[in-house]
Amino acid sequence: MKKILFLLSISLLIGFTNEVKAQDPAFSQFFANPLYLNPAMAGTNICPRISLNHRNQWPGIGKTYVTYSASYDQYVDKLGGGLGFAVAKDVAGAGNLNTTHISATYAYRLKVNKKLSINAGFEAAYRQLGIDWQNLTFGDMIDPVQGFIYPTNEDIVNYANSKGFTDFAAGFMGFGNANNQFDYYFGFAAHHITMPDQGFIGESRLPMKITANIGASFPLNRFGTYRTNSGSRPKNAAVLSPNLLFQKQQDFMQLNYGVYVLKGPIVGGLWLRQSAENFDAFIVLLGIEQASWKFGYSYDVTISDLNNSNTQGAHELSFAYKLPCRYKGKAFETINCPNF
Repeated sequence: MKKILFLLSISLLIGFTNEVKAQDPAFSQFFANPLYLNPAMAGTNICPRISLNHRNQWPGIGKTYVTYSASYDQYVDKLGGGLGFAVAKDVAGAGNLNTTHISATYAYRLKVNKKLSINAGFEAAYRQLGIDWQNLTFGDMIDPVQGFIYPTNEDIVNYANSKGFTDFAAGFMGFGNANNQFDYYFGFAAHHITMPDQGFIGESRLPMKITANIGASFPLNRFGTYRTNSGSRPKNAAVLSPNLLFQKQQDFMQLNYGVYVLKGPIVGGLWLRQSAENFDAFIVLLGIEQASWKFGYSYDVTISDLNNSNTQGAHELSFAYKLPCRYKGKAFETINCPNF
């Protein structure tokens, strides 16, 4: 019954209104998906970087929200900044609603002084939404006793099955070192700046998404602040990294705050996520960070009224590979964070 009610609510939302009010997928390992978080992060690793991400939210009620993403970025000295390319696919309602996002990103880097750099990034993207009207259910199909037994009167044959549009985002990030005591970073990004129309039946504007984050990396031993141009740390480095992430999209607000702890190749993390109304979830993360690659797994433990035993929380995987390079340009620091 809970599954039926859930799918019914999705169907009513899409089929009976001219507007679809929805939010972008949110990754718990936001640093592991740098271009998705902020276009200004393109090229922050200097050497070429490949990032792969997978999120399965609420598997207990079926394949409701599954999101995949892949990206590539690197710093290009002749352009004075980073270039990035990304593709993401979000599958909702057991495949009834699909969103594909393809983007290209450029981030200009300005070295303010020896201890502070600022990136300003811009993203141009193409988004396509696809919907399978045949698999949706509508209110006029319901019999009070027997359930979904009637054909719908909705004119689904003449409804559009896909909608494509351009989309734009911009952001900036600052990162530096405070008197060789600790590293810090902060950022701001705005996605869907033009609020493009994504409606299938009538006009429905995609709400702008605002993201802000701030964090720091405190060394727990003398190797904690040292990193090479490729972004790798010594094997015996120990780092404590508290972080705060705020996101808002129309009426939806989300706040993530927690801490990463890195010791040698092992990264652990504990987070709390909350909305304006309640606490949503605890996020537990475990990762491995090597010189050329890193892998992370996180699990969202639902603590809101949406019971964790029914939803089974959310599982998220991330993998990043850093290609070797011989960078001969200006000396730049990479962002000193766990990247998970």
